[in-house]
Amino acid sequence: MEELKHYVNGEYVAGTTGRFSDVFNPATGEVQAKVPLASKAEVDAIVAKAAEAQVGWGATNPQRRARVIMKFGALINEHMDELAELVSKEHGKTLPDARGDVQRGLEVVEVCMGAPSLLKGEYMNDGGPGIDLYSMRQPLGVVAGITPFNFPAMIPLWKMAPSIAAGNAMILKPSERCPSTALRLAELFKEAGLPDGVLQVVNGDKEAVDAILDNDTVQAVGFVGSTPIAHYIYHRAAENGKRAQCFGGAKNHMIIMPDADLDKAADALVGAGFGAAGERCMAISVAVPVGQETADALIERLIPRVEKLKVGPYTSEEDVDYGPVITAAAKERITGLIDSGVAQGADLKIDGRGFSLQGYEDGYFIGPSLFDNVTPDMDIYKEEIFGPVLSTVRTDSYAEALDLVMKNEYGNGTSIFTADGDTARDFANKVNVGMVGINFPIPVPLSYFSFGGWKKSAFGDLNQYGADAFRFYTKTKTVTARWFSGIKEGSEFNFKQMD
Repeated sequence: MEELKHYVNGEYVAGTTGRFSDVFNPATGEVQAKVPLASKAEVDAIVAKAAEAQVGWGATNPQRRARVIMKFGALINEHMDELAELVSKEHGKTLPDARGDVQRGLEVVEVCMGAPSLLKGEYMNDGGPGIDLYSMRQPLGVVAGITPFNFPAMIPLWKMAPSIAAGNAMILKPSERCPSTALRLAELFKEAGLPDGVLQVVNGDKEAVDAILDNDTVQAVGFVGSTPIAHYIYHRAAENGKRAQCFGGAKNHMIIMPDADLDKAADALVGAGFGAAGERCMAISVAVPVGQETADALIERLIPRVEKLKVGPYTSEEDVDYGPVITAAAKERITGLIDSGVAQGADLKIDGRGFSLQGYEDGYFIGPSLFDNVTPDMDIYKEEIFGPVLSTVRTDSYAEALDLVMKNEYGNGTSIFTADGDTARDFANKVNVGMVGINFPIPVPLSYFSFGGWKKSAFGDLNQYGADAFRFYTKTKTVTARWFSGIKEGSEFNFKQMD
């Protein structure tokens, strides 16, 4: 069995605690590797080495740093299939989905190739009598990223690319469930020319996370995961004087108006609700048809589409739509929520419980489940399921549907399907959610905008990637300058005086 290591100062280093976490193959339930769990002392030592490396990297001009980012992007593209295989092996998602995971991270890397333009300050000549003012963006120093299991390539790249392009050193703590992709990305970054120590990958659990949060050298922390942990990390980081951007859970709704193209809406719901086994913070987990006729027609279209979904391992020779969920505990929790939906009176149209795949009976597979007549007081509506379950909440009007989204405690993403521009515009302007789709089910912004939710989906002032990332990973220094009359008045000056 493979024993993974930390990646410190450009090389693999074995853990010293004797504590390990099992890395499972979700398709078979078998342990395929062990990953070391770092102690506070290990984290502190790694941070100290990163601080040493950051001095030279921060003094490197932005254009030269961008050249390293450019080479890194080329290497990611070159190793796309290898990286996707690593993602699928530990996460369980299909290879096409895994390639998408890597690709969306690569797109942020590509934007960071233009870091010099995003790091420019401002200048004002003669802001006062003989006074010039200018500002400059400087790196924070050592920063940290704590990333989740569901996107083992994309979210680490969202953290490491802008922070390193801005001149910082990054401590990356990937999920202990899916650590191999982050470790391989660190190797590729070194191959691209990144100096040793600028990117450190430390594996660990809560002890390592707390060590990062309590280390005085670490200036900023970025996190993606569940809302309770996001809230905990944000507050502990703030108490220790660190910047923090922490992104949590979601309960994303898609409103379907009576004038919507219902076939397109149904296709969008199936892809957005069940892709990646529903393990996405931007998954649509609630369909909100407006009007009983709309709801009946939508359910009529959804049932055959959901029934046709193929579930299987990423290694299957047949095309599969999604793979297993991440752990046995996740599977148990999802099936428990389906049980509660039935017990609380929801209409279970398609039941994914009890799904079994020949040859993979011990894998963490769950069939797709479709609920109708879900109400906001039910557990399957209130909780983020993070699995292949789609709930339908019927509403009688656009106002009622909008109110449903507005009152939900989460505010990550939402969408509306309609043929009416006025309705779409009203929805986009009024809804209190960070990312909005119009006839677009998963409104993840392109990499030159930024990603971020509202309400209990996010803690912190700035979003991920785009210009916000460079604001987060730098501090602004403003200079007010005045020069008194000098050599240009009353003195002679020529080149002979320089001899």
